[in-house]
Parts: sequence; structure tokens; C-alpha cells
Amino acid sequence: MSEFWLISAPGDKENLQALERMNTVTSKSNLSYNTKFAIPDFKVGTLDSLVGLSDELAKLDTFAESLIKRMAQSVVEVMEDTKEKVQENLLANGGLKENMKCLKIDLTSFVTHFEWDMAKYPAKQPLVTVVDTLAKQLAQIETDLKSRTAAYNTLKTNLENLEKKSMGNLFTRTLSDIVSKEDFVLGSEYLITLLVIVPKPNYAQWQKTYESLSDMVVPRSTKLIAEDNEGGLFTVTLFRKVIDDFKTKAKENKFTIREFSYDEKEIKREREEMTRLLSDKRQQYGPLLRWLKVNFSEAFIAWIHIKALRVFVESVLRYGLPVNFQAVLLQPHKKSSTKRLREVLNSVFKHLDEVAAASILDASVEIPGLQLTNQDYFPYVYFHIDLSLLD
Repeated sequence: MSEFWLISAPGDKENLQALERMNTVTSKSNLSYNTKFAIPDFKVGTLDSLVGLSDELAKLDTFAESLIKRMAQSVVEVMEDTKEKVQENLLANGGLKENMKCLKIDLTSFVTHFEWDMAKYPAKQPLVTVVDTLAKQLAQIETDLKSRTAAYNTLKTNLENLEKKSMGNLFTRTLSDIVSKEDFVLGSEYLITLLVIVPKPNYAQWQKTYESLSDMVVPRSTKLIAEDNEGGLFTVTLFRKVIDDFKTKAKENKFTIREFSYDEKEIKREREEMTRLLSDKRQQYGPLLRWLKVNFSEAFIAWIHIKALRVFVESVLRYGLPVNFQAVLLQPHKKSSTKRLREVLNSVFKHLDEVAAASILDASVEIPGLQLTNQDYFPYVYFHIDLSLLD
């Protein structure tokens, strides 16, 4: 499963024994894979400041998760490939030990081997400074994401619109890639070449009757220049002064005049526009994908650091000073085991908050002083990490 539970309990002897019991039960019952989650000792500051940081971190957590999901979706849209192929490009590179920074680190490995990045987010700084650094980093990534993807998406939309023009039927599609100069009588004061769409069952009828649909039609001037599933596009040349009469008779015989004026400059412009857009898309594809991969990795690493900060702040607020708690990362083995795993945790740690533990059984009870229902609150500190970013 790509789901993790990040929990913490006080670090005293009684609770370390409780953690051992949890590890034993979850291991024997094959409920989850558990590892210690190392969090550095931060400067605590005042409890008031921690309460404020708790709210700020909750918002930053939500924002970071939303951002990396948007970035993952952008990778999907840029690569235009399968979910599995895209997943291979969603990595947390450079997030582990120095000698592993050249490796491709998948998201699960990064979370299970998490180490705080002291160089990027010095733990000796006040917590508020660390949080501010993370917030500014993610805000800048979002700003760049918007501008870069907007430019690419505009280009992609323009290209798709041009491609759609060449994918419709003969009634709607562009004709610039079908017709040629030789198909038309051009520059004549008296003659004009029309394009006519003829249903396939009516080909024979067209060949027999087109010269007699009106006066002054040039004999043997029709030619089939394109076909789709429903019909063909024929040329016919006639005198300009009988255009209206010819159009009327053609309509009566279920032949459709496709309005078109051959303009060499316009056709050349349209073809050059398609070539230019294809070239621009290829040129932007590589740099944009590289930027997305690098900054997805940066945003993801920042997100897990935010999770670590939330565990620290909530543990201090919940368990008090001096700072003494143990964080553990649990990876449930399968979806069907999560209910049983929750029961084990609630049983092992119910002594931390008897009221909360009891009220978990009653979904209607609210925990006094918290803007949460008991479905969000447990006797132990708990945060959820879901790596299903493309679902």
C-alpha cells in the first residue's frame, strides 16, 4: 500500500513498552510494517507560539499535498503517457544521505528512510523560521508551476485546435493539407473552380449529371481529390455567372458545395503555424518535464518535512515539556487490515487519553476544546500520508 500512518507516543518507559507491544502485535498479525521516524530536537519556544504553528502547519500540509498532486498531474499531461510510466518520473531525488543523492529514490523509500535535511532546514533555527522557509519555498514552486504550465498549455491547446481542424469530416476539416494549386483555375476573370462534397452512393450520379446541372459547366472538369468514410470531395469548373444556378441545382441533387477560396498565402501560413507549434512544443517539452521532476521532488521532500514538524509540534502540545516522545511510521499491509490496526493502536495507547479512547466508539461525541470530531482524534498523535498522488 502507498499509505502511511505517522504516530507518536511519549518516550517514557511505560510508553516505550507500549510501542514494543504495538510492534509485536502488528508484526505477528501481519498488519503493518513499522519503523522509527527520526525527528530532530527543535527549539520549542513558547506553548502559545506552538499553538499558532500547529494551525499554520495544518494549512501548509494541505497546501503542500495539493501542490504535489497538481505537479504529478502536470507530469501526466506533459508526458501524455501511462500512469505507470509517469510514476517512474515522480521521485524524491537528493533527499537521502549524501552518498545516495545520485540515485533515483522512489517516494516510499524516501518516507521510510526519512532523514531531516539539516543543511536546507537548520534545526537550530526557531521553529517559526523553519516553517517560514518551507512556506516560501512551496509558494515559489507554485508560482513557477502556474506560469510554466500556463505557457505550455496555451501552446498545446493551440496545437490541438489546429490538429482538430484536420481530423473532422469533409464538411468541417481544413482543406489546406488536401488541395493543391493545380486543382483550381486561378486568376481567371470568367472561370472559377468549386469544391463539391458527394455522398459515396452518389458518385455515379455526379459523374453523369454535373455537366448538366447548369449551363456553362466546363466538360470533364471534375476530379476526386479527397475521400472520407461518407463521401468524396470533387472539383468542378464553371463560368462565374452561373455559380448561383449551379449551387441551387447541386443542392437539389444532394451535392454539397464546400465554400472554399484557394489562398496560397493563407495555406502556407496555416502549414507554417502547425510546423512552428510542433517545434515549440518539442522545445518546451524537455525543459518543462525536467523542471517538473526536479521541483516535484523538492515539493515532496518539503511536504514530508512538514509532516515531521507537525508530529513534533503536536507531540509537545499533547505530551508536554520537556520534549520526550518517539515517532513511528506504520505502513499498513493492506486496506482490509486498517480497521484492525486502528483497534490495536487504540487498545495499546488508550491510557494516554481514556476519554478520547472511549469516545472513538461513539461517532457522535466531540472532544471538548477541539474543532474535530473523534474520527480525526486519537489518544496518540496521528498523521496520514497517502502517496497515491495520481488517483
